[in-house]
Amino acid sequence: MDFRNDISEKISEFLLLIKAVKLNVADPFTWASGIKSPIYCDNRITLSYPSIRTFIRQAYAKVITEEFGSVDLIAGVATGAIAHGVLVAEELGLPFVYVRASKKDHGLENVIEGKITPGQSVVVIEDLVSTGSTSLSTVRTLRGQDCIVKGMVAIFTYNLTKAIRNFEKENCILYALTDYDRLIQKALSEDYIRDEDLEALKQWRENPEAWGK
Repeated sequence: MDFRNDISEKISEFLLLIKAVKLNVADPFTWASGIKSPIYCDNRITLSYPSIRTFIRQAYAKVITEEFGSVDLIAGVATGAIAHGVLVAEELGLPFVYVRASKKDHGLENVIEGKITPGQSVVVIEDLVSTGSTSLSTVRTLRGQDCIVKGMVAIFTYNLTKAIRNFEKENCILYALTDYDRLIQKALSEDYIRDEDLEALKQWRENPEAWGK
């Protein structure tokens, strides 16, 4: 849809502008999973820029309204998407919960923080999707409490084949405000990267586990 193309273009511009995204083919980053990557995205930085934060909040809300219609609850993936999730819930006038990766080891030992009711329809807010493992754990937790998960909206996805397959397997719709392809195109047009970096960036996306070894 046209409005999503406009959103993707603008958010890619913002992420590069504030250096939320770092690209370095010569000296790649190491993810927590051990994957070597020429790109690293930290969307938490967007929270420090009110105008960008507002644009992202409104973009989330627009995609949710246009693609999912009526929703009972917004759920954020801990920890990176908690703040964005709260902002989206406030924008839409909806209740909010967040979902931990695992139970607390004290107190009530909650996995879900906040009030949920079986049968509620939920959209999950995520800041970034790489392989999708953490994101989809949240979906399974909510479904385990008899919530109806309509889908997920993230700021950014790497569009990795593994993630696409994981979301298909889990039967969960994912919409991203922007993605790897749009970001790389924008980075090239803004001279953030060089033409000679493109091939390495394409090769990484095709096989991230083997890239750089």
